[in-house]
Amino acid sequence: MALDIDGTLIKWLEGVGTTYEEISSPVYDAVHLALDAGAHVVLASGRSPHAMTTVADMLDLNADGREAREGAWVVASNGAVVFRYPPLEVVHEETFDAAPAVAAILEHQPTALVAVEERGVGYRVNGPFPAGELTGELITTEVADLVAGPVSRVIIRDPNATADDFVALAERLGLQGTDYVVGWTAWLDLAPVGVSKASGVQYVAAELGIEAADVLAIGDGRNDIEMLQWAGRGVAMGQAIDVVKEAADAVTGTVQEEGAAIELNRWFGDGRRAPSSTRARPA
Repeated sequence: MALDIDGTLIKWLEGVGTTYEEISSPVYDAVHLALDAGAHVVLASGRSPHAMTTVADMLDLNADGREAREGAWVVASNGAVVFRYPPLEVVHEETFDAAPAVAAILEHQPTALVAVEERGVGYRVNGPFPAGELTGELITTEVADLVAGPVSRVIIRDPNATADDFVALAERLGLQGTDYVVGWTAWLDLAPVGVSKASGVQYVAAELGIEAADVLAIGDGRNDIEMLQWAGRGVAMGQAIDVVKEAADAVTGTVQEEGAAIELNRWFGDGRRAPSSTRARPA
C-alpha cells in the first residue's frame, strides 16, 4: 500500500498548513487493518525524510516489531530518497545537478524562493518561505551555494504566483536534465530525470519481491500521477484536480470524508474483497 500523506492521510487546515498534523481514528484503524492482514504500508510523499518520521510514528508503522525489526519503508522527496525507519537509514538516493534549471527559472521568475534539504536539520533557503510550509531549521544561503553540488530535490516557490503560472513556466522552459512537478500552489519540485514517487515505490516493491499489479496507491496531487498510473490499482482522493483523477483507476472520498480509510476498508474491512491483480474498477 503506497500512501501519500498531505491531502490523503492528513487534512490541511486553513491558515495552519503543515504545522498541523493529526491522523484521524478512521485512517489509523484502516491502516492497521491492512498491516494486520500482512500488507506492507509504505508512505510516499514529497516531504523530506525528517518531515515523514513523525507521520510514521503517529501511524505506529513499526509497532510490535513489524517489518522484521528493520523498520518501515518510506519514500521521501518525491521518490528521490528511500529510507527505513526506525532508525532513519537512507537505503537509496538519486541526485542531480540542479544549477542550470534553477538559473533558468530565476531568470524568468527572479523573486522566486529556492530551498534544498539539509538532511536531518531542515532546509537551506535563499529567503523566508510562508509560515508552515517547510519544517525544521531554515538556514539562509546564497542560491549559488544551494546548488553548488549534487542535490536530491530543489523546491521553487513564489507566493505571488499561481500553480497555473508555474505549469506554464515549466512547460515553456523545458527544464532540460530534470523532471518537475507543480504542487497545489506556485510550488515547483525539481528532481533527477526519471525520479518520481513511482520510481521510489517501484524500488521498494522490488526489494519486497512485489509486482506493480499487487500495489495499491492512493494520492491527491500532481506528484502522485506517475505512482497512480504505475500501481496495479491507483486511487485518487475526491478533492484531487481532474488531471490526477484521470490518471487513476478509481476515485474515493475526499480527505475530509476519510477517503483513504474508505478505500482501505474496501479491501481489509468488514465485507472485504481480495485485491485484484488487474486494474479493475470496483463498483
